[in-house]
Amino acid sequence: MVRIEVCVESTSGAKTAALGGADRIELCAALELGGITPSAGLIEAVVDVITTHVLIRPRGGDFCYDKHEIRVMAKDVEHAIDRGAESVAIGALTADGRVDMDAMVRLLGAAGEVPVTFHRAFDSVVDPFAALDDLMELGVDRLLTSGCAQTAAEGAEAIAEFVRRCGDDLCVMPGSGVAPDNAAALILSTGAREIHCSAKSPVVGSAPLVKVGPHDGGQRFETDLGRVRAIVTAVSEL
Repeated sequence: MVRIEVCVESTSGAKTAALGGADRIELCAALELGGITPSAGLIEAVVDVITTHVLIRPRGGDFCYDKHEIRVMAKDVEHAIDRGAESVAIGALTADGRVDMDAMVRLLGAAGEVPVTFHRAFDSVVDPFAALDDLMELGVDRLLTSGCAQTAAEGAEAIAEFVRRCGDDLCVMPGSGVAPDNAAALILSTGAREIHCSAKSPVVGSAPLVKVGPHDGGQRFETDLGRVRAIVTAVSEL
């Protein structure tokens, strides 16, 4: 059985993922920044709708965090779990592109017994195989990766090698660019048993936004029920 995780940033996205047959969501905010930590109110609003994994990332940009940011992340991990999250997705790197072991120990301590995913910070490491060893040493449960490529389809060969090397010690989950027309092929070519997607489409007919700053405006996207169902159907018999 292949498990499907849908990345969402709203209550409507969570409900759509559940209705479409997804197994869980990764909940975040500001996907245009690559995702950051969602609000406590949003977490509380969706945990009863579908199994919820929460992204913990204090800002956009790189994944090198100072001690103050790590402290914020640790508190966010605790707060997400207190509000019903069943898992958290975290990641931290050193300036030279390696897993920040000290930061990860702190964050894993905050998570306690709750399962932890190392997110796509992994795709920025300088040595993926050394990073895999670090994650297994840390006891991380899951890795979200595109195989250090732009998309999971482009990184499928690397993902397959990650799956082979990790065995049962670390669940490797392909993500980035996963769509109805490539989801099954990704599972078959990599040997992964979980997959991550956004399944989003542009919102048609949304009200125009009032411009109050340089980053306002642009197309708004939302989780698409048809795309979720199509991905679920594509992998349902694998």
